[in-house]
Parts: sequence; structure tokens; C-alpha cells
Amino acid sequence: MQIYLDYSATTPPHPLVLEKVQDVCTAEWGNPSSLHQWGNRAATLLEMARMQVAGLIGATNPDNILFTAGGTEADNLAIFGMTSQFQSPQHLIISSVEHPAIAKPADYLEAQGWQVTRLPVDHYGRVNPVDFEKAIQPNTVLASIIYGQSEVGTLQPIAELGAIARKHNVIFHTDAVQAAGRVPINVETLPVDLLSLSSHKIYGLQGTGALYVRSGLELHPQLFGGGQENKLRSGTQGLPGIAAFGVAAELATENLMAESQRLRDLQTLCFELLADCHHLQPTGDRHHRLPHHISFVIRDDSPLKGLTGKSIVRQLNLAGIGISAGSACHSGTLSPSSILKAMGYSQAAALSGIRLSCGAQTQKEDIKWTAIALRQILRQQTANLLLT
Repeated sequence: MQIYLDYSATTPPHPLVLEKVQDVCTAEWGNPSSLHQWGNRAATLLEMARMQVAGLIGATNPDNILFTAGGTEADNLAIFGMTSQFQSPQHLIISSVEHPAIAKPADYLEAQGWQVTRLPVDHYGRVNPVDFEKAIQPNTVLASIIYGQSEVGTLQPIAELGAIARKHNVIFHTDAVQAAGRVPINVETLPVDLLSLSSHKIYGLQGTGALYVRSGLELHPQLFGGGQENKLRSGTQGLPGIAAFGVAAELATENLMAESQRLRDLQTLCFELLADCHHLQPTGDRHHRLPHHISFVIRDDSPLKGLTGKSIVRQLNLAGIGISAGSACHSGTLSPSSILKAMGYSQAAALSGIRLSCGAQTQKEDIKWTAIALRQILRQQTANLLLT
């Protein structure tokens, strides 16, 4: 039995997405910037995809959608496209649980003299809006707070944070890569100025993303060339991936409410099946949470304290089950999860984090079998410990 539970890492392309890619590559392969009929057909496809992606987040103006090579580029463009407008360093606010695509640009800017505030989070990974407002200074020009945290699933109070930013005339960006297509988003009512998306998180192709840019907001390009994407992201658009993104976005929009509830039911089932497993402690906020996301650490009072998430991932993989771990391996050395550390977990717990994320092909039987397999692995680890 093969069970894939790593949809937060990537999703398999939808069959209709693959059909679209095949059609574009064989019949509509023109350059959208060309003036002849091949280019015109390609340009029409490009603008159709722009409308479809805009529809995913409720944007009424498709021109607010800027296509990129992925969520990371969208995040980087939001950060550097704003901050490069200033001749001298200013102040930037992020959370302490950002994806590296935001955290590392902030580190770079700090090394260039920018003042960076990394907001603390509670034990569930949530930013306190009071802390956010207190952190705003006269020279605060940008804030970036992740919408849904990929490692622990916590949803941030984006509407409240965005409203605070707008009150203080601070540009507000959110990385919605994990949230889009899983929770309702409407940028016409949500007080955000910039919002990042990724195609391969919603059954599109890897290597394609988008940045929503509010009308009237000035953004400096970081790539220079032919002036594509409203002169903000030069380079011939990757039409097959973008057209695929459009199809995936339309499908996600159509199925969002029903699929979100189905995923929420699977999530609840998994937490319930493992509720009495005394080795495991759920992480993240159970009430403000991505609907497809389940995560745990090994409890500090468990005899298995010291068991790493990477070890659990490997053992489940041998059982044909794919999940992920939060800690990262650098040069052969296992590092604790910075996200879990920011949430107040111990060093040992921060090394033990695991994430299960459900998707379109996940069924109740998959969750039940995974719970059984995980329990068996933990029992075997306990037995091995008693023998040593």
C-alpha cells in the first residue's frame, strides 16, 4: 500500500492540468509577446490564466496578478520590490515563523542595515495583533506575515493584522502559498497589498507562481529585460505552467468549500485516532488551522524523547507512507526546527516534529492505516529502548 501524506510539500498535477499542458505544448506554443497569430493565441491563453488565478483569491482585476517562477520568487519580489525603493535602510516587520523565502530576504536586508522586527508567537504559532501594532515605528515601510504556516498548520489573523498595517500606512504582504485553494481568500475585502501564490500546491505544475499586487502600489522589478508582466517581471512567460496554473486555480475555486470540509474531517479523524498516544503532542492551533494539515512532536516526558522526526519519516517511508519532518539537515548535522523553537518547544521536541498533510487522493482508510503504522513504529522504538 502506498499512501502519500505530504501535500503541503507538493501536489500531483490534476489530469485536466496535464491535458492543458499537452495542448499548450503541441498547439499553442507561441510567444505571448509576438504580434502574429501564434503570439496572439498564446497571449489569449496567458490572460485567461491570469483571470483564473485572480478568481482563486477574489481579485476583480486580473492585471493585479503577476506571474513568477514560483512562490519563493513571489515572496522575494514582494520584499525586494518594496524595499529597493528606499535609498537608506528602513524598518521591516515579519513573524518568527515565516517560510525561508521571507526569513532569508529579511536576514539579507538586516545585513544591509535594515532594522528587522521578528514578532514572537504563542505556543500555537499565532502572532498577537497587539504585538504587531506595538512593533510599528515611524520608519516601518513593510510587514510580511505568513497566512498559513507550512510546518504546524497555524493560520494567522491576517484580516486583523492587515487592518492594523493599513491604519498605520504600512504596506502589508502575506505568503498565502499554503492557504490559497484551501481556505477562502478575497483580496477585495482582505486588507492586503501583496499576496504570494504557488501552482504546485494546488495540483498545478512546479516552477510557476504568482504575486498579487494591489492596484496603485509601486513595485520595483528585480529582473530586467523585455518588460513582460507589466514591466515588473521580465522574461518570456512559461506558458505551459501558467496555463496549468489557471486550470488548477479554477478547479480549486470550484471545489474549495466541499474539499476543505472533507479535508477537515480527515484532519479531525487523524487527531482523534492518535489522541491517546502518549508519545505524541499535537502542534499548531487546532481552531485556526489549515484544513489539510496535521502535525506532532514527541512529548518531552515521553521515553522516546530524542527520537527525531527524520527517523519517523524514514520508517514510515519503509511502510509505504510519505510524510515530512520539520527539522532540517545541514552538512550532515540535524538542526532543530526554527519554527518549533520560536513556539517555545525544547531542543529535543524541535528535532522531533512531523507533518502529515492530506489532499485530493487521501481517504479515511489512508488515515486509519497511517495511525496504525505510526503507533507500531513508536511501540517498536519503545521496545528497542527497553532492550538497551
